[in-house]
Amino acid sequence: MDVLELFIQYKDYYVIGIKVTLIISFLSLIAGTILGTLLSILKLSKVRVLKIISTVYIEVVRGTPMMVQIALIYFGSYVLTGMNMDGFLAALVAVSLNSAAYVAEIIRSGIQSIDKGQTEASRSLGLSNAQTMRHIILPQAIKNILPALGNEFVTLIKETSVASTIGVADLMYTSKIVQSTSYQAFNPLVIVAALYFIFTFTISKLIGVLEGRLAHND
Repeated sequence: MDVLELFIQYKDYYVIGIKVTLIISFLSLIAGTILGTLLSILKLSKVRVLKIISTVYIEVVRGTPMMVQIALIYFGSYVLTGMNMDGFLAALVAVSLNSAAYVAEIIRSGIQSIDKGQTEASRSLGLSNAQTMRHIILPQAIKNILPALGNEFVTLIKETSVASTIGVADLMYTSKIVQSTSYQAFNPLVIVAALYFIFTFTISKLIGVLEGRLAHND
């Protein structure tokens, strides 16, 4: 059985895997962006304690593998609460927390790229620090970092493959099911690799178009 025939025969499995992978990636990007924004603001804060907390979180998360983080959350939930966390929820939480650390650095760099003169001008107009950040700095920073956030989404799509280690029915887990059912080890992986490539390549091209439009608007 060749690759195309295998895909057609087990397409229902792959469709489920695609849905799970994209849902985890999309929701994690949203949650990671919200938490990452908060972390970036804390890291830029003049309050030393808040800055230390944010920095430690970012460095720890970025310095440990996502597979370890997913395992800690999945198995740690039982240690802490006595109940097993659902695998999908554990993967979503882990990927979101992981993404937040990277998004925080993206947003921080975006905020720091804004001319400090704009902050001074807004403060001279009577705006508070919070109002300045909300109405002046963040809107411009978000425009600058949209391409980087798109690249983070591409990364998340690939990294969610480790969710299969705790039984989440993503694309990688789907390949394991097809392997055991079809008694083929190689072709199911070729299909998964092709699907991952299609998604990441398409999104990368869309990001390129977005960057071009933003540059043109500037």
